[in-house]
Amino acid sequence: MIELTINGKAHRLDADPEMPLLWAIRDLVGLTGTKYGCGVAQCGACTVHVDGVATRSCSIPLQSVAGSKVTTIEALGGSHPLQKAWEEMQVPQCGYCQSGQIMSAAALLQDTPKPTDADIDAAMDGNLCRCGTYPRIKAAIKRAAGVAS
Repeated sequence: MIELTINGKAHRLDADPEMPLLWAIRDLVGLTGTKYGCGVAQCGACTVHVDGVATRSCSIPLQSVAGSKVTTIEALGGSHPLQKAWEEMQVPQCGYCQSGQIMSAAALLQDTPKPTDADIDAAMDGNLCRCGTYPRIKAAIKRAAGVAS
């Protein structure tokens, strides 16, 4: 039995300790906002926060997050400043990578409330967007942070 907190709710999961956190979140807990992209922690679609740190959930075994606090896109509730900026800047096209993009950006703003372009580039490096909306992603992060473009 593995115990962890997801979005403020305690969970006791009867699962293989090697199961990737992503599948526990989606299949055992039923939160499907976190997406599967590549399965090898390269694309960022599966990004969640583990104890406040942006983490690729597709490749981290459940046993390694036992006792941790996990935050998924659902915890942002749809009204987070990043989510509002995403809509205002019309960031999503296909939308598949967007929950991972937003979670990476949320971790950035938590640590660096007024990020520079270099901060944004470093934090978002490795979050892939097949539609190529990178300029709008950066603009939305700046808008949410109150930083001029």
